[in-house]
Amino acid sequence: MKIKKRDELRRREQKREVPVWQFGNYFVIWWPSGMSGRPSSPNKSSPRK
Repeated sequence: MKIKKRDELRRREQKREVPVWQFGNYFVIWWPSGMSGRPSSPNKSSPRK
């Protein structure tokens, strides 16, 4: 869990792809443990050969 201001939000946080709650000028961001900080690749579910 992190507390940030609007100009500190990552793109995924701005798009609300992760849970974000706003309290005044501050945003509380919750990154679930199963979600990485990097965008997932489109072929993530397919096994590598």
